[in-house]
Amino acid sequence: MVGVEIDMIVTDSLKALELYENIFDVQRVEVTDFPKGENEVIFTLYGVRFHMLDENPTFGLKAPGTGEPQTIWFNIMVPDIQETFSKAMNAGCTELQPVTELPDYGVSNAIFNDPFGYQWMLHQVHKEVSFEERVKLWEEKRENL
Repeated sequence: MVGVEIDMIVTDSLKALELYENIFDVQRVEVTDFPKGENEVIFTLYGVRFHMLDENPTFGLKAPGTGEPQTIWFNIMVPDIQETFSKAMNAGCTELQPVTELPDYGVSNAIFNDPFGYQWMLHQVHKEVSFEERVKLWEEKRENL
């Protein structure tokens, strides 16, 4: 077997799973039901495997804190960005960037932080814009900065 899995530490993987299920169309793979600090959850989101572990200092597992710099985020392409972003806001996430249309690039995007310290960027592709076209657009915009 081969593949890629994104592993992440959260304060409570069962509560995080509940949150992500309220926002995204996730499929549960494995979910334990142990005392807090011992649980782990594996789920897939659009074919990508996520593995969450409860924070547990005994095992050196520390969840990110709020207000800490985000050096990594999850970029999720969704079929309806308005609906997904609304679900995130209604579930207690914090808006970092509202849904923003980028018509030249053929996309809309938005960014939020979840209560577990992770940053999520949403994308909805409205039309396919080639890499070469995107580079040309950026070079033209960069000249006007």
